[in-house]
Amino acid sequence: MALDETLNDRLRACLTGLPDVAEKRMMGGLILMVSGHMLGGARVHKTGERRFMFRVGKEREALALKDPAAVPVTMGTRPMPGFVHVDAEAVTDADLARWVALALENVASLPART
Repeated sequence: MALDETLNDRLRACLTGLPDVAEKRMMGGLILMVSGHMLGGARVHKTGERRFMFRVGKEREALALKDPAAVPVTMGTRPMPGFVHVDAEAVTDADLARWVALALENVASLPART
């Protein structure tokens, strides 16, 4: 599982100008955080598939999964409610902005980190 700097750069570009954005290595890739909350990330899966992961929240998961490019995230066999993987090859810049906006809605709904 490797970092994909091209995908990471695409995510970073969507967050330009937002306050309190941080990056953290975890889950086999790079995770972008906003206001201390996980927003999403990108990586190359062990199968070679390039994909984004977004934390959309449980309330938005059903909406997110209506997109044919999205699948639920599992860690091994354990499902991770509120998280979706999105095939990076199927994501245009406009699609990516929409995914980031959905994940930002989730971040905005979470309690402030102190």
